[in-house]
Amino acid sequence: MKNIWWIVLLAVLYGCKEETGPHRPEASRVSTPLPAAVADTRPAIVCFGDSLTAGLGLDPGQSYPDLLQQELDRRGDRYRVVNLGVSGDTTQDGLERLPLVTSEKPRIVIVEFGANDGLRGQPVSNTENNLAQIIAALQKAGARVVLAGITLPPNYGPDYIRQFDGMYPALARRFQTPLLPFLLAGVAGHADLMQRDGLHPNAAGARLVVGNVLRTLEPLLQRE
Repeated sequence: MKNIWWIVLLAVLYGCKEETGPHRPEASRVSTPLPAAVADTRPAIVCFGDSLTAGLGLDPGQSYPDLLQQELDRRGDRYRVVNLGVSGDTTQDGLERLPLVTSEKPRIVIVEFGANDGLRGQPVSNTENNLAQIIAALQKAGARVVLAGITLPPNYGPDYIRQFDGMYPALARRFQTPLLPFLLAGVAGHADLMQRDGLHPNAAGARLVVGNVLRTLEPLLQRE
């Protein structure tokens, strides 16, 4: 008799488990499609360069292109800033990445290259030729180019530095493009504005770099 009672009890409990288990109607298995992402149709300003553009050593959102976007948004200038800086890139690397830049169909491109060529002691004529090809290709694609200059530490010698520094104004004249003579003007040489390597700006320095960029960029924005 006891055995029959336990069999009946187990049957009842099992039946209750089936009754009270989660009920998943067929309709609940149908996932609701997510809304499609809205395309950003604002004209692009591409910041194209090496680690100084990429924001090496800075937290996300602290690179000069990020800060430039914030400033343009604050002012109500409707542009999207695209950061195409890659740390360690030379002008030759920049040439190879040109299709990525032109695919953005940029209105303006801020070109910042040359430091890594110089730090490796490459012939200035090679660097200048690569930059010339970059500028010509971007202008042919319909972009307005801003050329950002940079310089080298004094231990590279006065003759090499003089040739290197003269490359940027010569290219600006040749291609009739706006020149930012020195991207790190007012920043380089100031320990409180540079990272410990002495080559890259810290967050405070990057904010001053944005000011340098905007002073050169401003006439182009006003033409839009």
